[in-house]
Amino acid sequence: MTITFVVNQVRKELAGYTTTALALEAHRRGHTVYYAGVGDLVYLSDGRVGAHSRKVPDREFRSRHTFLEAVVAEEKQLTNSKDWDVIWLRNDPAADLEKRPWAQDAGVLFGQLAQQQGILVLNNPDGLIKASNKMYLQYFPESVRPQTIITRNMADVEAFYRDQHHRIILKPLKGSGGKNVFLIDKKDDKNRKQIVEAICRDGFAIAQEYLPAAKKGDIRLFLMDGEPLLKEGKVAAIKRVQQVGEIRSNIHQGAKAKKAAMNTEMTRIVASVGPLLRQDGIFLAGLDIVGDKLMEINVFSPGGLIHASEFQRVDFMDEVISAIEKKVADNR
Repeated sequence: MTITFVVNQVRKELAGYTTTALALEAHRRGHTVYYAGVGDLVYLSDGRVGAHSRKVPDREFRSRHTFLEAVVAEEKQLTNSKDWDVIWLRNDPAADLEKRPWAQDAGVLFGQLAQQQGILVLNNPDGLIKASNKMYLQYFPESVRPQTIITRNMADVEAFYRDQHHRIILKPLKGSGGKNVFLIDKKDDKNRKQIVEAICRDGFAIAQEYLPAAKKGDIRLFLMDGEPLLKEGKVAAIKRVQQVGEIRSNIHQGAKAKKAAMNTEMTRIVASVGPLLRQDGIFLAGLDIVGDKLMEINVFSPGGLIHASEFQRVDFMDEVISAIEKKVADNR
């Protein structure tokens, strides 16, 4: 099969990204693999979707580092949907929020057209539009998510803050990677208004109840087609433990990854959210779970699959690409 990975900018990809590992696995299995940045996408005069893509060279690679170096060194070539079997939208719109706002929606918009042309688009662009911000969480049962308000009104935040005994989490409705996430308590009385105003400059703010279990970190659990991603009976999940004095559990914010296993709380959450993810065409998702609550659903470019593979000593990338191969075969 021919698979094109759409990322924010090819030159800014890293060897430690899950996308790199997935693309390398597809290449190792003999597939034709292209990389394209969001800005490389194009609508052609014949009505097809295309991209100025970098093709992975036809040779073996010893590591993800040498693989990515070879990709970046390649000259771009124009390809189009006539030659593609799969487009995988692995770009993070939130990363383009400030400096490249034009790029935020480009991937899903081109993806919708490509889907109409018979291309398998992952994740389903219609589902990605629905899940493009943290409001998507409110579509799921109240029993598995924290108490939440979404607002741009300071009085709403103040009332929620009092109801939550003067301790809440504040973050932007659109965002990723733990950026602008704050724990607000009585120590922040003087700065609370300023923090809300700063978040609301770019849109809506989310205020959530603070979960004491967050002190122990969170779990990133991968779902594939609405079910836990498994290989040899082992689950693709990692525990992320934040640094001392830090509330964010994101790996690139300094959190440490550890081995994780399924528990009853995670099983209950999967049962509640999996069917809708599958219905919305979210092929691969990362659930962020604190205690018995689902904090976020990552649908664009969830990371951490390399860590999960290392801890469990199995190759989850193999399982993912195998599932895509089956989808392509069924699509023909």
